[in-house]
Amino acid sequence: MKWEEIKNLARKLRKNQTPEEAQLWTYLRNRKYRGIKFYRQHPIRYESHGKQRFFIADFYSREISMVIELDGKIHENQKDYDEHRDLIINNLGITVLRFDNDEFNNNIKSVYAKIDKHISNKSLKANNLKNT
Repeated sequence: MKWEEIKNLARKLRKNQTPEEAQLWTYLRNRKYRGIKFYRQHPIRYESHGKQRFFIADFYSREISMVIELDGKIHENQKDYDEHRDLIINNLGITVLRFDNDEFNNNIKSVYAKIDKHISNKSLKANNLKNT
């Protein structure tokens, strides 16, 4: 798939976001969360077997190398795919946080706390590396 087609697919996904994605986006957009820049429905490109491939992350921050995924019902039937995808993204040095929509809807404060904890841990590790 050509880069222009990938960008168009990402735009289409942004226009058709789920209610959960829209709600999380209001929390993350415009550097509202800790001054960190997040992108929504952002392509992450990688190479596999000599071919350029990509995933589109629900939310991505290049600054802290983190992807946040909100999973709807379809993900119940593709757990192996999601695990493989997360492994590839992790191998690119990017942390993946995955929440299902039920968890998000039933306990949004817990989801925000988990995001905060992971970002705090990343910040601590980065500061410890600078001080060694």
